[in-house]
Amino acid sequence: MCGIAGVVSPSAGSDLREVVKRMAAELSHRGPDDQGDWVDMSCGVALAHRRLSIIDVTTQGHQPMHSASGRFVVVYNGEIYNFEEIRRELEAIDSAPAWRGHSDTEVLLAAIEAWGLDEALARFVGMFAIALWDRKTKSLFLARDRVGEKPLYFGNTSLGFVFASELKAIRAVCEDSLELDQRAVANFMQFGYIPAPRSIFRRIAKLRPGHVVRLDSCLTPGVPRPYWKLDSGGAKYQAEQIAVAEDDQLVDLLHSTLQTSVSQQMVSDVSLGAFLSGGVDSSTIVALMQARSARRVKTYTIGFNEKEFDEAPYARAVAQHLGTEHTELYVSANDAAAVIPDLPHIYDEPFSDSSQIPTVLVSRLTRQHVTVSLSGDGGDELFSGYPRYAIADRLWRLIDRIPRNLRTAVASMLRLVSAQAWDRLLTVLPAEKRKAINGRRVHRLARTLAADSLGEMYVRLVSQWQPEDELVLGQLALSKESHAWPVEGSAMAQMRRWDFDQYLPDDLLVKVDRASMSASLESRAPMLNHKVVELAYALPDRMLVRGGQGKWILRKVLDRYVPRELIDRPKAGFSVPLAQWLRGPLRDWAGDLLSESTLKQDGLLSAETVSACWLQHQSGTFDRSAYLWNILMFQSWLHSKSSTKRP
Repeated sequence: MCGIAGVVSPSAGSDLREVVKRMAAELSHRGPDDQGDWVDMSCGVALAHRRLSIIDVTTQGHQPMHSASGRFVVVYNGEIYNFEEIRRELEAIDSAPAWRGHSDTEVLLAAIEAWGLDEALARFVGMFAIALWDRKTKSLFLARDRVGEKPLYFGNTSLGFVFASELKAIRAVCEDSLELDQRAVANFMQFGYIPAPRSIFRRIAKLRPGHVVRLDSCLTPGVPRPYWKLDSGGAKYQAEQIAVAEDDQLVDLLHSTLQTSVSQQMVSDVSLGAFLSGGVDSSTIVALMQARSARRVKTYTIGFNEKEFDEAPYARAVAQHLGTEHTELYVSANDAAAVIPDLPHIYDEPFSDSSQIPTVLVSRLTRQHVTVSLSGDGGDELFSGYPRYAIADRLWRLIDRIPRNLRTAVASMLRLVSAQAWDRLLTVLPAEKRKAINGRRVHRLARTLAADSLGEMYVRLVSQWQPEDELVLGQLALSKESHAWPVEGSAMAQMRRWDFDQYLPDDLLVKVDRASMSASLESRAPMLNHKVVELAYALPDRMLVRGGQGKWILRKVLDRYVPRELIDRPKAGFSVPLAQWLRGPLRDWAGDLLSESTLKQDGLLSAETVSACWLQHQSGTFDRSAYLWNILMFQSWLHSKSSTKRP
C-alpha cells in the first residue's frame, strides 16, 4: 500500500523534482517505509512514490520502477493479489524478464510489456491505482481498480497536469489555483460524500473505478474509458451457468470463491490481522482466515460505553468460538472528540459518514500490532444486506399502483404547508408519536409520492438534505442532477447495483482507505475481489433474501464455521451515538461551527435553515444528528482550508 503523485508540466523547468517531492511528502502516512521520484526534464514529467512495504520489503520493490526494456516507468498503489500466478504464466510463455526481486510491481510491469496495458489490467486481480509513463509514445496512463478501493485524483491546474492518491498532495503545490465547486457542496449535503467523478474542487476529478485515462502530448486528458464492466463478458457467461445450478451448488461455489480470495489476500511479508465486528461479513472473512492459518489470527474491534451501540460482545463471542487472538478498544465521547480535529486532514474533502470516527480509531489500534488487516467490506452491497432494499421495493410497489396524477396532487397539498407549520400542527399528537412524525418527514413523504421511478424514489430515500431544502445557497437547480440509475433486473438488483456503483466506492471505501492509511495500515477486502463481485451479481434473488432476511447465501457459508445463534441479531451497522454526543460533550464544538455569524460570513449555507435544525436537535424534539453531521464536517473542513478560493 502506498501513495503516488505526479506532474506533467513542460514549463516547470528545474523545479520539477522539488514540486513532486513536495507532493509525495504530503503522502508520507500512506508510505512511511520508503520514498522515490523520477524526472524526465525533456518531457516535463515527474513521478513520485511513498511506500508501505508489504510484498518484497527489500530495495528490489522500490518505486518508481522501470520495466525490463526501459520503456515504461510506473508508480503504483495497491496490491495485485494474483501476481505469483501471472509471474508463472509469463515464465511459461518466455515473456518473463530476469527477475530482480519478487514484488508484484515488477510483475505488473512485465505483464504490461508482454500483453499491453488493457490486457494486463484484465488479468489483474487486486486493488490498485496505477500511473504509467510510456517513454516511447510520451504518454501518461492512469488506471484504477474495478471496485474503487484505491483513490486517484487528477486534473489540469496552473502548474500543469497533476495526479495524486489524495487531494492534499495536489493542494501542496497548486493551492492558489483550486476553487471550491458549489455543485460538489450540494452533492455532499445530499449524500454525505461527493460522488465521482466530481471532487470538492473545480477541474480536479476522481477517476472512476474500473476506468483508465490517457494524457496526450497537449496535456489534455482524454475521456476516461472503462476497461471492465460488471455486466459484460465473463460475468454474463457466469450468470448463464448459475441460472441452472442448485442452491447447494451455489453455496459451494461462493464458499470456494471466497476461500481463494481470502488465501490470495493473506499473502504478505509483514504481520497481518483482521477487523471483526461480529456481524456476518467480518465473521465470514475471519472464519476463512482462521481455517487456513496455523496460527491464531489477530482480530480487532471497537466497543462503545453506550450499550445500544456496542457490538464488541458479539465480536468477542465469535473470536472465542474461532479461537482468534482478539483485542478490543472501548470508545468514549472524549475519544471521539480527540479524533474530530484530524478528520479534515485525513479525508481531504468533506466526508460525513459518522462511522469514520470508530474506523479511524480501530485502524490506529490495529496498526499497533499488524501492518495489514482484512475486512468484510462489500458484503451488504453484494449480498443484499440492507433492510432498505426490501422496504423500498414494497414502498415502490405500493406507490406505483396509485395513479400518477393523484400522487402528484396529494404531494402538492402536503407541501403547501411548510415543514415548520406541520411541526406546529402535529403538536396535538402524543410526544412519542411526534418523534416519528414531523414536518420534515411529511415533506419527505410528499417527495416520495411524487417520484417518477424507483430510482428517483430510492435516491431520495438514501439522501439526507434534499435539493428542495435549499441548504446550499443558490444551488436548488444545480443540485437536481441525475445520478445514473441501472435499469435492468429486479428492483432489488437495481438498488444493489446503484449502491455498488456510487455508495460503496464513494462512501464506504473512502472511509476505510483514508482511515486505515492515515495510520499507515493496509486494509484489504476479500469480498471485493472482482471474481466474488461477478458471482454475487449473477446470483438470483432467491439466493440473497429468504424469510425477509438478507445475505442468505453468505449466511449458509458462515454456518459451516460459526453457530447461527452467535450471528443472528438485528443489523446495527458501524454506528456511533452521535445524537447524544451532539447534545453533550460535542455541543460547544458544534455550536461554534454552526453559529449564525459564522455561516453568514461564509456565505455558502442558509444560516436560517441550519439554526432551525440545530435548535430542533438540542431541544430533543427531533434527532437531526445525521443532517447536522453533514454540515459540521463541511464547516470543519472549510475552516481548516481557509485559504481555498471561493467561487
